[in-house]
Amino acid sequence: MKNAIVTGGAGFLGSHLCERLLEEGCRVTCIDNMVTGRPRNIEHLLGLDNFRLIRHDVTQPIEVAGEVDYILHFASPASPMDYLELPIQTLKVGSLGTHNTLGLAKAKGARYLLASTSEVYGDPLIHPQPESYWGNVNPVGPRGVYDEAKRFAEAMVMAYRRVHSVDTRIVRIFNTFGPRMRPRDGRVVPTFIQQALAGEPLSVFGDGSQTRSFCYVDDLVEGIWRLLQSDFPEPVNIGNPHEMTILQFAERILELTGSRSEIAFKPLPEDDPKTRQPDITRAREILGWEPKVDTPAGLERTIGYFRERLAETAGDPE
Repeated sequence: MKNAIVTGGAGFLGSHLCERLLEEGCRVTCIDNMVTGRPRNIEHLLGLDNFRLIRHDVTQPIEVAGEVDYILHFASPASPMDYLELPIQTLKVGSLGTHNTLGLAKAKGARYLLASTSEVYGDPLIHPQPESYWGNVNPVGPRGVYDEAKRFAEAMVMAYRRVHSVDTRIVRIFNTFGPRMRPRDGRVVPTFIQQALAGEPLSVFGDGSQTRSFCYVDDLVEGIWRLLQSDFPEPVNIGNPHEMTILQFAERILELTGSRSEIAFKPLPEDDPKTRQPDITRAREILGWEPKVDTPAGLERTIGYFRERLAETAGDPE
């Protein structure tokens, strides 16, 4: 049985990843300080023999007894609302957290997978974005704390691979959605769904012409598992190349929810990317991966989750 550590394992993506690793027969240790993760995301796993939770901040030294086969570093604030409120913590988990988890991988002889992001491409000048593109990032802008933390993390991973021969993987994650997203985390999918279900105006920034590509969480997790099992060390984009404008996406949410909410246009945030679309040629060729769940089907499942969650927590500020 393989022993896996997932940092940020109580978060949206991390919790789904913990489930997948358990399904694959792994013994899973979730490390999370619950700054943006939520205990409810993993409460259904806590009674399992092969799952344990360690509440710990990975920017502090990490000690884990016994053998470790996989370390998947997913700890980080990931929504603009979170990393703009927690800029220093975001930088620390991308730098010190990456350093500490890589040190643990080196000591244990574990395979290491970094959760990087499409944000390393910044406001891209190349479209769609292949892994060979170095990006267009403003390091001193408000979003730079997240973008540069992930860029630094990628550089640290490659340094540990070259200098210490750590067996590493890097996944660049594009916009992902699904159950367990926080209703008010500031990202477009939960924001639009929450607003539509509440009958509030949908907040579209700028004129809504900026594009995004949305991948359902099950597809993302499948891509990550395939990358973890591969021998490929370079970054790999995992995302859905089906691109749509934010305005089109807002209209689709209104259609699927049956909401009568209006659309409210607001000023575009600083450094907000104008386009975002993954080139997944590398994932197709090396991993045999491409998304299977189309956006409307994934949204139906996600809207169902939000309906249940909002009914349970009426008045909950989160």
